[in-house]
Amino acid sequence: MTDENYEEGLKNIEKIHPNASKALMENLKDIAPDLGKFVIEFPYGQIYNRPGLDLKTREIATVAALTAMGNAKQQLKDHIHGALNVGCTREEIVEVIIQMVAYAGFPSAINGIKAAKEVFEELDEDK
Repeated sequence: MTDENYEEGLKNIEKIHPNASKALMENLKDIAPDLGKFVIEFPYGQIYNRPGLDLKTREIATVAALTAMGNAKQQLKDHIHGALNVGCTREEIVEVIIQMVAYAGFPSAINGIKAAKEVFEELDEDK
């Protein structure tokens, strides 16, 4: 990993999850500060910077994967927020989650929809 990966990762994470890098580093500083650095450098600094997909498409893929996993509710909610931040609509997010019924089953899709509903309600309360 390089400083360039870290700097590029910070740019991407701030577009997708404004202020998240600070919160991530703060939450991990007393137990695993390197983990926060790895998150910024690798997925956001290397994977998200690969050619071929824009940030919106990458976030759609991430929402689909986390929905299918079915065991990462907080990360799913974070990436639903992120998808909205890079241009996804609520309808697109719902459709991506519904698409997972065919590949991950109804329980994962239902849990994903519940996570999306929570995010949408949080956003509506903030208005």
